[in-house]
Amino acid sequence: MSRKFDLKTIADLSVLVGTGISLYYLVSKLLNDVEAGPLSGRSKESKNRQVSQWQKLVSKKPELTKVNLNSYEKTVLSSVITSDELDISFEDIGGLDSMIADLLESVVYPLMMPEVYQGNPLLQAPSGVLLHGPPGCGKTMLAKALANESGANFISIRMSQIMDKWYGESNKIVDAMFSLANKLQPCMIFIDEIDSFLRERAATDHEVTAMLKAEFMTLWDGLLSNGRVMIVGATNRIGDIDGAFLRRLPKRFYIPTPNKEQRLRILKVLLKGTKVDEENFDIDTIAAGTNGLSGSDLKELCREAALSAAREYIRLKREFMVSYNSKELPDDVPIQMRPLRTSDFARYLKLDPQQPIQAMALD
Repeated sequence: MSRKFDLKTIADLSVLVGTGISLYYLVSKLLNDVEAGPLSGRSKESKNRQVSQWQKLVSKKPELTKVNLNSYEKTVLSSVITSDELDISFEDIGGLDSMIADLLESVVYPLMMPEVYQGNPLLQAPSGVLLHGPPGCGKTMLAKALANESGANFISIRMSQIMDKWYGESNKIVDAMFSLANKLQPCMIFIDEIDSFLRERAATDHEVTAMLKAEFMTLWDGLLSNGRVMIVGATNRIGDIDGAFLRRLPKRFYIPTPNKEQRLRILKVLLKGTKVDEENFDIDTIAAGTNGLSGSDLKELCREAALSAAREYIRLKREFMVSYNSKELPDDVPIQMRPLRTSDFARYLKLDPQQPIQAMALD
C-alpha cells in the first residue's frame, strides 16, 4: 500500500508540475502579445525589412538619426519605399502628357518646392489627389512615378497591415502611419483600391470599421498645409467612396482607356530596347488593331508576342541539338532569336498583318 501511494503521489506531482509549466508559458505568451501590440506575430522578414528601410532612410536623410520611432511606427516602416527604390518615371508612361503636366503642378511641385505654397492660402497644396478610371490604365504606376520624380518617400497602405486582432490597435497603426509620414516628409501615402477602404459609411458598419474611418478622417484634417505630406488614392469605382472622403480629394484625375495615339505611345515605351524586324513590323497597325485595350493589356500583348519569337528559337535550338545528338550546340551553328514581327501580334489580335492600315477601324 505504501509503495502504491508513493507512485500515485509522484504521478500527481508530475501532472501538477507539467500543468504549472504550461500555464507559465501560456501567460507569458499572452503578456508578450499585449505588450508588443501590433508587433506581435510579425514575421522575421517583416522586422528585417523595417531595419533595412530605416537604414536606407537615415543614409538618405542623416537628421533622422535624432528621430525616435514607437513600436507602431516601426510596424508601418516595412511599408515605406524610398524614391530610390522606385524605378518608374514619367518616361515609362506613354499617352498621358497633359495629365502629367497637371500632376506636376498638383503633386510634384508642392513636395519639391514647399516655399511656393507657404504664406498664401490660395496657393495651399491640395490635401489629396485621386486617380480614377478603368482597371489596367496605369493608376498605380502613375502614383509611383510621382513619388520617384518628386523624391518623396512612398507609403503604400494595405488593409491587411492596418487591421489587427486587438481592439483599438488598428486606430493606433493609422495614427502611426500619419505621424511617420510627417517625420519622413516629403512623403506620399498611397491607397490603392481606396473604395474598399474608405467606402460609403452606413449604420450597419462594424464598430471597428466606423472608428477606423473616423480616425483616418481626423488625422487627414490634421495634415500640414505645406504639401509635404500628401494622400494619393486610386480606384476604378469612384461612386463607392464616401462623400466626406471625396471632399478631401479635391484634385481628381480620370485616366481613361487609351485611344489610338496613346496606345501608339504606350507601345513605343513597352517595345523600347526590343529588336523588331524593320521590314515586317508596323507599330501603327498594332496600335490601330488594339482598340479597347488598356495599358496593362498592351503590356501583356507585347509579352505574348515576345514569347512567340522565343518559342520559335527554343524549337529551332532543340531540333539542332537532336540532329547533333548533343546537349550543347557547336560554335559554328549560330542560332539567334529573331526580331519581332507584326504577325506575332496579329496572332493574338486575330488580325491580318497584310491588311492596310486605312482599311482597319480606327478610333
